[in-house]
Amino acid sequence: MEKQEIRTFGRRHGKKLSLRQSALIDNLLPTLRPTHGDILEIGFGAGEHVRDLARTNPGKIIVGAEPFMNGVASLLSAITDEKTNCVLDEYAGIRIWPDDVRDFLRATDSKFEQIWVLHPDPWPKARHEKRRLLSADFLNTLSKYLADNGEIIIGTDHWEYFDWILEQIKSTTLSATIPDMEIIQTRYQHKNKAGTDSPKYLILHN
Repeated sequence: MEKQEIRTFGRRHGKKLSLRQSALIDNLLPTLRPTHGDILEIGFGAGEHVRDLARTNPGKIIVGAEPFMNGVASLLSAITDEKTNCVLDEYAGIRIWPDDVRDFLRATDSKFEQIWVLHPDPWPKARHEKRRLLSADFLNTLSKYLADNGEIIIGTDHWEYFDWILEQIKSTTLSATIPDMEIIQTRYQHKNKAGTDSPKYLILHN
């Protein structure tokens, strides 16, 4: 029997969407479905960092993967003109995968310059540890989708999860550095549910 993949996310839907958001999901989202990309962000939340990536990497295809539909709706609202619902020029490179990123990876032959995973759910309870996204198996999977000199960039404000990821890396083919870096603030970072001073980051290379 084939091993069933562990779901690493919770609810698909939260509060009710606005009429505009529902229209964007029905009409625009299908046109932004990715087949390939240059930069990938996994679990983009409300999409602040995806938008920053698009602005700072013009001409690149930025793929954002997020199964939580309210986050997808927030990103769609932010990248479109309020009157026309057309994508703004500065966000023309954004593509959205509104589901489990593993399904996208199985369907693409892309090699990414960067793969970002910012503030993944730490699943802090011991009985939920198996749901953590950044296991050795998943990191090894991501390593297959890196371009030459590509990098996986991880950020978390949950320091026990950070240490757990470091242990997982030991069972992969990846090497890790711990950079001193700052990126655009997201609403999830502002929540800082872990109560730590600041996020910690890892950059992984093949």
